[in-house]
Formats: sequence, structure tokens, C-alpha cells
Amino acid sequence: MSLTSTDIARIANLARLELQPEESERMLTQLNGFFGIVEAMRTVDTSGIEPLAHPVAAIQDITLRLRDDIVSEPDQREANQRSAPAVERGLFLVPKVIE
Repeated sequence: MSLTSTDIARIANLARLELQPEESERMLTQLNGFFGIVEAMRTVDTSGIEPLAHPVAAIQDITLRLRDDIVSEPDQREANQRSAPAVERGLFLVPKVIE
């Protein structure tokens, strides 16, 4: 995958960024470099390799200490939403930002 200067302009517009031409060109080079790294990683054959739950598991046996999945805090939704400018049916209302 490779981005074009048009893609960078659209991304900048969506992010509400004003990029100078040299900044836009630098951003294009950096992002395409990232995509190049991802493409290189995709070419590696990982069939037969088990995913790791923790990176240290590659060099030593590790047992993850998991806690019980229980509620430990009281429900304070109403108290937390009192200062919100707009709430409807327990949800925060925010202005639309995507065109």
C-alpha cells in the first residue's frame, strides 16, 4: 500500500491540520516508510508459530497472574454525568465531527 499527496491532504483535512508543502512531503515519506515496514513483516511466513500471550514467553515459561472478573467499583454514572453539557438516556452527547 502506498499513499499519495492527495491522501495526505485528505488526512490532514480530516485531522484539521494545516500542513506546509514540505511538511506534507515529509509526512508522505514517513507514512509510506511505515507501510513498507508492514509489507516487509507480512512477507514473513508465520504458519505453525503460536501467538504469545506475553513477549517474555518466547524465552521462558511464564504464568500470567489473572484476577477474577468481578465488579469492584460502584456505578457512579449519574454523578459523573452531572457536569456534562448534554446527556441523553445515560449517554454523553457530543457534536458531530465527521463530515
